[in-house]
Amino acid sequence: QVQLVESGGGLVQPGGSLRLSCAASGSIFTINVMGWYRQAPGKQRELVAEHISSGTIDYADSVKGRFTISRDNAKNTVYLQMNSLKPEDTAVYFCNANILRYGTSWSHDYWGQGTQVTVSS
Repeated sequence: QVQLVESGGGLVQPGGSLRLSCAASGSIFTINVMGWYRQAPGKQRELVAEHISSGTIDYADSVKGRFTISRDNAKNTVYLQMNSLKPEDTAVYFCNANILRYGTSWSHDYWGQGTQVTVSS
């Protein structure tokens, strides 16, 4: 089994900062991609940022220059540093990881339970 556990969400004023963390645990052979998605009320889930094992990093245009994704491979953990937060960043943020488990041939996507980020004055 694989679990993704997120932490770090909360309420912050516009212009503030938050740091999200997501730790993967379980029977993990390798993690290909770790990233963050978000879903606002009434909207589809969208990619925020992803960190590929090759070192490639992608960001949604709406967060470029404000959010930074980083990854600690030794800890199977991905972080999302969010600065200059705006009300439109309000959403449930989900951690996602593409993981190859020991004893399997194919990697699968796993999701965290989600953490609420609310940006409001």
